[in-house]
Amino acid sequence: MPLNLDQLATFVNVADLGSFTAAADKESLTQPAVSLQVKGLEQRLGVRLIERVGRRAQPTAAGLDLLVHARRLLQESAAAEEAMVPYRDGASGRVRIGSGGTASIHLLPRAIAAARKRMPGLEITVRIGDADGILHELEANSLDIAVVALPASGRNFEIEPFYEEELLAVAPAGSLMPEDGPDAAFMRDRTLLLYEGGNTRRAIDAWLAAPDTRIRPAMEFGSIEAIKELVAVGLGWSILPGLALKRDRAGLVTTSSLNPRLTRRLGMVLRRDKHLTRGLREMMKCLRAFKG
Repeated sequence: MPLNLDQLATFVNVADLGSFTAAADKESLTQPAVSLQVKGLEQRLGVRLIERVGRRAQPTAAGLDLLVHARRLLQESAAAEEAMVPYRDGASGRVRIGSGGTASIHLLPRAIAAARKRMPGLEITVRIGDADGILHELEANSLDIAVVALPASGRNFEIEPFYEEELLAVAPAGSLMPEDGPDAAFMRDRTLLLYEGGNTRRAIDAWLAAPDTRIRPAMEFGSIEAIKELVAVGLGWSILPGLALKRDRAGLVTTSSLNPRLTRRLGMVLRRDKHLTRGLREMMKCLRAFKG
């Protein structure tokens, strides 16, 4: 059974003030209540802590030894309470975010900046990885929220779509695009550089698919930024998220909508039992602001 901090505080007050009555006045308790606190501590430890010398209450030898530890424990307790004040008042907090590369580069920075403006004391960490790995960490509660391309599945997850973007054909600058946008047959005839996995790649493969045909890109990469660089130097074409093309490397690539258009949705994923701290709520509000 752990030591009772209230009993320790009362014991220290009695020892410092030399009186049960004075300690009772300081703590706004009755004198019998103070006596019970000290007696309970003595019974817990199995030693006498306070003795009366004349009209004064003084610590015994055991009490003097305990005083050193009691003061330290009470100081640590006060420090712990003080450390919690910013969290209680909503001024501080921590949010651990898991995300794919594109969202972490082109979307999260603005959302994080907005959340930090609302809560300057908010600590935010970002873990970048593939969707399956991110969701596994979320399930293990190593992350507070995931921002991934949908669909995402898991019985323990709450999933909220918050952003829809177009996937665009990307070609070296000066390349000729069909007037109505390239269709799947046109793209299949290009040298394709594609992202190597995830829901975005599955959506692209489904869009490119032809009967009895398996899509075999010329090269696959784990980095959308690397694909942009390779397209820019003329090594092939690609299909990339619009977020990654907001800044098109000073006109070094040509982009076009596909025919028919292809889109993907990004979603926020949380555990169903996740406690929504103020910091997490602010982060979610800032992500929702990207709608439209």
